[in-house]
Amino acid sequence: MPMSLIRSLGRMRRAAALFTAAVVAAIAATSACAQNLSAQAAAVVSVEVNPSGDRAKASALSSLIAEALRNNPELRAAAKETEAADQRVRPAGALEDPMLEAGLLNVPIQPWRLNREDMTMKMLGLSQKLPYPGKRALREQVAAKDAETLVYGLRETTNRVVRDVKQAYFDLALTDETVRLLQSNRLILEQFLRIAEGRYAVGQAAQADVLKAQTQLGRMSEELLRMERERPVMEAELVRLLGRRGSASPIAVELPRLSEAAFDLEALQQTVLRERPQLLGLQSAIERSGKTLELARKEAQPDFDLRFSYGQRERDLAGMPREDMVSFSVAMNLPVWRKDKIEPRIAEAQAMREQTQEMLRAQQNEVLAKLRQQVAITEQSRKSVRLYETDILPQARLAVEATLAAYNVSRADVLMLLDSQMTLFGYDISRAKELVNFNKALAEIELLAGKQMF
Repeated sequence: MPMSLIRSLGRMRRAAALFTAAVVAAIAATSACAQNLSAQAAAVVSVEVNPSGDRAKASALSSLIAEALRNNPELRAAAKETEAADQRVRPAGALEDPMLEAGLLNVPIQPWRLNREDMTMKMLGLSQKLPYPGKRALREQVAAKDAETLVYGLRETTNRVVRDVKQAYFDLALTDETVRLLQSNRLILEQFLRIAEGRYAVGQAAQADVLKAQTQLGRMSEELLRMERERPVMEAELVRLLGRRGSASPIAVELPRLSEAAFDLEALQQTVLRERPQLLGLQSAIERSGKTLELARKEAQPDFDLRFSYGQRERDLAGMPREDMVSFSVAMNLPVWRKDKIEPRIAEAQAMREQTQEMLRAQQNEVLAKLRQQVAITEQSRKSVRLYETDILPQARLAVEATLAAYNVSRADVLMLLDSQMTLFGYDISRAKELVNFNKALAEIELLAGKQMF
């Protein structure tokens, strides 16, 4: 047998051995990919059906909400403002301080003597202003309505902070889930790259396949770096809402679950109109405007000033005692400038009440419209998540496995393989986004309803 033929047979044996090894590696990679994808699917299922995991997530989120309610500076400021308004109620209906008056009356200049004239006396007086009956009560009621409005404002701020904490938590969870999916996808692309390199080494693939896999892997690594840089930015918003200062350990979050909450739009609308603190605050403001209008009309009635004084007189020039004197008087203002002072104030109070009524109607319409929007978002997001989990993702995983098997026998190119894997990755990201959108919409519905519902 010629030596050239022997050498050719040796090269063929080595090539066959390399090809066999590549096929085995491809099969192993396919199995690893399938196991990895199955593990991802199992992880998703375990998140949704594991009650203890759901309770742990709820507990973690609840602890963050409790921390925000304790430490958020905006809430503290609103609470102090409410406390200050409550302290203004009693003074608003209180009487003015009485006036004490002391002096000398009818003292002649020449000569300066207190016993020369009969009407010369040392006087001590006391006066008290009394508003027209009903004014003090109305002023106190106006201040009470101001305080009540701020109480509703505090409740609204509390609900908004809770909403913001939940949404920041969900955004951060989406960032972490995206990072996790990017890392998992990068590992799969590295496996594809090794398969392409193995096939290229035995002449079963072109160098372009290797370059395409390397390019896609580089893009995935760049996206991973971008998301890792974005996490501290997302976390900073949550830290702000929690009222934390200085450096702290990273906040651990998990992707929320899909709730089975049912939505009765009509019942939700009634709840919103009945319990939303923002709307209740406007109703309180309308009542406050009514009290202000009554008070403006009361200004047409006079106020009174009661005065009492005691005068002590010295003995006369002959040494005979003089009787002391007392005085009592009532003064009142005359509201004669009605067109210039009283009627404009009445018109102002009427305009303010009508303005507040229109604001209430506008807010009711806006809140109900937002409620319809958020309910529609939750229903659409829930359908999308279920569609991804039951149809799209399983089919996309099968497509990746089929494309990989076809690539191993040269029936598909690497571009098809990369495209099928990136399509699967995109569906995973879309599912996570829809899940977060669903839970963010629930948080928005709770804010609109004015209470925790889910």
